[in-house]
Amino acid sequence: MTAVLKVILGDNGSQRLTFPGGLPTSVSELADIVQRQCAIQRDFRLQFMDPLFNNDFMNLTSMDEVADRGTIKVIYTDSTSTPQCVELQIISQDACNYSFLEENSSGSSEVVDTDILSSPDSDTSTSSTSRTIWPSTFNVPKFGFDSELKLESGNAAFRDNGKMLVPDLKLKSTILEALIQEIVKYKVYVTDREFNMVGEALISKHPCLTERGSVTGYAGWKASLKNKLAIYRTQLRKLVCPEVLVNSIKHKPEGKSSAASAIKRPRRSEVNYCPPYPTGESQQSLEGLRVELLSDVKQLNNNEAVRRKMDRTFAQRRYEVVQDKPMVEDFKDRWPALFNVIEINLEFKRITTLPLQSRFLSQIDELSGKLLRLFERRGGQVGRVLEDIVAPVVQGADVDLIRGCIIKGLCAYLNEEPGNLVMEYVGGDETNRRQIEETTVGIYIRKQDCNSKPGDIGVVIEGRVVLRQVDNFPLAVAMLFGLIYALNLDYPHDLKYTFEVFQKILMELEGTTLSKKVQVLKNRLHE
Repeated sequence: MTAVLKVILGDNGSQRLTFPGGLPTSVSELADIVQRQCAIQRDFRLQFMDPLFNNDFMNLTSMDEVADRGTIKVIYTDSTSTPQCVELQIISQDACNYSFLEENSSGSSEVVDTDILSSPDSDTSTSSTSRTIWPSTFNVPKFGFDSELKLESGNAAFRDNGKMLVPDLKLKSTILEALIQEIVKYKVYVTDREFNMVGEALISKHPCLTERGSVTGYAGWKASLKNKLAIYRTQLRKLVCPEVLVNSIKHKPEGKSSAASAIKRPRRSEVNYCPPYPTGESQQSLEGLRVELLSDVKQLNNNEAVRRKMDRTFAQRRYEVVQDKPMVEDFKDRWPALFNVIEINLEFKRITTLPLQSRFLSQIDELSGKLLRLFERRGGQVGRVLEDIVAPVVQGADVDLIRGCIIKGLCAYLNEEPGNLVMEYVGGDETNRRQIEETTVGIYIRKQDCNSKPGDIGVVIEGRVVLRQVDNFPLAVAMLFGLIYALNLDYPHDLKYTFEVFQKILMELEGTTLSKKVQVLKNRLHE
């Protein structure tokens, strides 16, 4: 009997966690699953809602206290910060995998990601210059009292007789300036598609500004915005904005004197691509914090101090990876604290504002049924390969096994070799070590013998193992994806479509512009 844990996070949302094999048989097993799936890194205990005492919460000591549609609360017992609580409500439901869902105020459910590693006092999130992800619908701001009066009059005339408003220089300048200020809340390098979104939003809100001689109705506004933003970037460069300064001519590599050479800009919906230093910090002070981190990371029970300093030095790390493009081995020597599951999750959230682990895994769960049906319908040689890959997926199979089969099947479905993503070997002979050294980007799984469970799962980048002892293969893939963002690496050429699916379909980052092959997959998923 499948059971689902409904996870309520504070007062603003709820999620659910599915148990394919039913509820655990012991409290410790339940706690282990909650800890792993919610990525809890602190000590905690579980409580249940006791109906005998007016639904007060009592410490959970036996699974007999956990009834269908009961409620369980996670209470943190450490003293490193103000205690928080997570409530879990158990619901019986036929399902086939672990997934996270959120209920909104209307009672409907939708897939959501657990913000497992966010920090309310994070320096990067509270900065006045921090950005947010580009919106699905651009919001046209107000343009000032006098400008709004002119536009209101113009819109009324447009509704009455279709007369267009020809803005005077002051009004046009005010509109462009306000739009630029709204744009740079999200990014300073804007794509053509995003300029179109701004233009469409402008004439939709103020139809009197539509241009008669333009096919789109906003071509002139779009050209003016591009020019205005280019001028604005020049001003930002003088103000030492790192994201713009990194593209100045004096920062170009030797022999690249053109300002257009090797433009460094967000490519994968990075919100904080190259952020400014925190207020009051300089390169020298942040370098001092980096040196302190080298010793902090070696101390036990020091996660909170490490997290604060990693937050504080985020801008310095981004500038290094964007400007200097260091070798991964050298970068790991400078920033060893980054190369663990917790910090990779945090770094990805600093860059994109989105959680990594929970979103990645829950989206695989959400799409697993549709993907399996696509795999079954695939014919030919690829279909036979897919049949072998998904053969272990049976009723009651381990959720990590299912996720792993889905990921490998996705590679094969896209005509890419799963072996380019994951290497599985027994023991640790010299041949396998050479294979790791020759791997640019990938995952390795080492077993003691063919029938044993994995003894070690790790991530390889540039021929070096950068992460060891990962819990399972799907989590290792999520961490590899996060490290590609954290290190500003290109996707491996022989897995470019697989990683495009990870980015644009699973994580929904820049999901509107797809390659032909990935667009076909997305269309079939929505049939």
